[in-house]
Amino acid sequence: MRALDGISLEIPPGITGLLGPNGAGKSTLIKVILGLVRVTSGQGQVLGFRLGKQGRAIRSRIGYMPEDDCYIPGLKGVEVVQFAACLSGLPNVEALRRAHEILDFCGMKQERYRDIETFSTGMRQKAKFAAAIVHDPELLILDEPTAGLDPEERENLLNRIRILARDANKSVLISTHILPDVQAICDHVLILAKGKLRLSEPLDVLNRPASPVLNLRFLGPEPEFIDALRRAGLEVTRDADDAEWRILSETDDPTAVIWRAAAEHEVAIQSLRPALNSLEEIFLQAVQEADHAHS
Repeated sequence: MRALDGISLEIPPGITGLLGPNGAGKSTLIKVILGLVRVTSGQGQVLGFRLGKQGRAIRSRIGYMPEDDCYIPGLKGVEVVQFAACLSGLPNVEALRRAHEILDFCGMKQERYRDIETFSTGMRQKAKFAAAIVHDPELLILDEPTAGLDPEERENLLNRIRILARDANKSVLISTHILPDVQAICDHVLILAKGKLRLSEPLDVLNRPASPVLNLRFLGPEPEFIDALRRAGLEVTRDADDAEWRILSETDDPTAVIWRAAAEHEVAIQSLRPALNSLEEIFLQAVQEADHAHS
């Protein structure tokens, strides 16, 4: 059985989210990029180096944050990051200076002097992230980087990834099951299922609604306002348990009609925004299509 079958992809600049169910081939794809698994056919390049031929050169320019813990017991947090810097070729003193600099960026304070095995999940994630970026790589591959983090630390890590992509011009590949993380920071989305690439699209393209639907929230006399919108030719619907109304117009932009009706009926509009496609629905559809193809 092939772990990856006929994969053809390009990782663009910016932040790319790699999605797929368990067993889809995400880990294998990462190992192929890192040169840790040899492909049986095909060819490719990573940062200008040939896959399968220049694995060491490729790995020297990639920062990899694995999902599982990978530290040497007995080392301090700062020593773990320093050791990663030394492995990249930095002299020992420069590696230590760089480790402190990166740990400052990652928000790790005096706990960096504690033994790594005493770290909490959040602290270990910080240490792994710091070790991945300490040698200033061109490409970052982050495997489940926010797993186990509390909401504040999760947002902090996502912000650091944004900074690296935006200000330091890094290309970032994030393998994750957390779709809100992809929605929050990614520029591009890849979906793997059954060893095949099922989707590769910019996130802003995926977010475009399939139809010109607006989501509306408002306060005021509901029946009169909704009746006025329908008389104006708009299709207005809402699920029983949903606070938002969906407004569909097959022709012109209905925004002016909505605001005019709101003024006439003394309705306060809380929000009026284009409906976006659900990344979860897109993901499930890609996976289901893969299942049908193999049935």
